Amino acid sequence: MVRLKQIEEFLGSEPLAIIGVSRNPKKFGFAAFKELKEKGMNVIPVNPNATEILGTKVYPDIKALPADVKGLIIMTKKDKTAGIIRDAKEKGFKQIWIQQMAGTPEAIKELEGSDINYITGQCILMHYKPHSIHKFHGRIKKFFGTFPK
Repeated sequence: MVRLKQIEEFLGSEPLAIIGVSRNPKKFGFAAFKELKEKGMNVIPVNPNATEILGTKVYPDIKALPADVKGLIIMTKKDKTAGIIRDAKEKGFKQIWIQQMAGTPEAIKELEGSDINYITGQCILMHYKPHSIHKFHGRIKKFFGTFPK
């Protein structure tokens, strides 16, 4: 199970790239990027089909990211996650957050035994300055004892 200390370490390692930021305002990748950016997180979008989203320069892939990017938030379709992790390991990333619904056993296997701090099974919006529904979800998880300790 993910520990709260791991989450705190991850959140303290900005700037963070978000892999899977959508150009479509109706998609979760767009909404999450927008919310994190509005809350003040230093986030950098990655999307091979865009050059700018919400006034922010978009990078086509992990290899193109600036050297000062400390970690990744993966919000892609499951079939892309393991490959993204391999690219992230090659580039030397030590902080990876696999957003709920993006993880696979193959992706987790890529991370096991490495020195990478990785978060799975958690929603970034519930842990970074949560409000409204995300704060409510956190309270429910705490009530049922499933919130990271």
